Amino acid sequence: MQIRLPESWSTLLASEFEQPYFHALTQFVDKEREQYTVFPPEQDVFSALNLTPYEEVKVLLLGQDPYHDQNQAHGLCFSVRPGIKPPPSLVNIFKELHSDVDFRIPNNGYLVPWAQQGILMLNAVLTVRAHQPNSHKNHGWEKFTDTIIRKLSAREDPVVFVLWGGYAQKKKALIDTSRHTIIQAAHPSPLSARNGFFGSRSFSAINMALREQGKAEIDWQIPDL
Repeated sequence: MQIRLPESWSTLLASEFEQPYFHALTQFVDKEREQYTVFPPEQDVFSALNLTPYEEVKVLLLGQDPYHDQNQAHGLCFSVRPGIKPPPSLVNIFKELHSDVDFRIPNNGYLVPWAQQGILMLNAVLTVRAHQPNSHKNHGWEKFTDTIIRKLSAREDPVVFVLWGGYAQKKKALIDTSRHTIIQAAHPSPLSARNGFFGSRSFSAINMALREQGKAEIDWQIPDL
């Protein structure tokens, strides 16, 4: 598994790459790639960290598992490649954006413009076997991404942590809530969106928190491609 990261993340996470669990994780993912199709492609596994260096993180949006169908996942939670139909959770995110901040529904689900504005779009697990959701959980990725959450929590400069759904909300235990803002809602998946994601106004709440921190708001509008 190739690891190329911005200098800030590389320095912060250097000790993780030397840990026995990470060596085992690397061997597991490499073996999976030999035997199966694994998403995202190797060069995209660390896209979230590459697009949003540590010192530029304003918001952490936490997902669970990469999309597991062809050409969807490219290393950012909830985002899909250009030309790929937005999956149901992302459709619901767009619906809530439309009602919350007058967002115009775009013709794509490529969320890179958010990452470029300081949203670290991190899945808890960074790889998955094709068509088998959660097939790479409990192999070490969670330990690695928990470390990323802890490193951001330890930072002096405050972060807005966005935790949608029960899985993400368990990570609250890793965050210093006296220093950082936490925004919680139900998960945007079709199973739970009507139980507290729709109407949660997470996006205007994120921008309000950033304003209070003296930071630039997120321009949520995704351009058509």
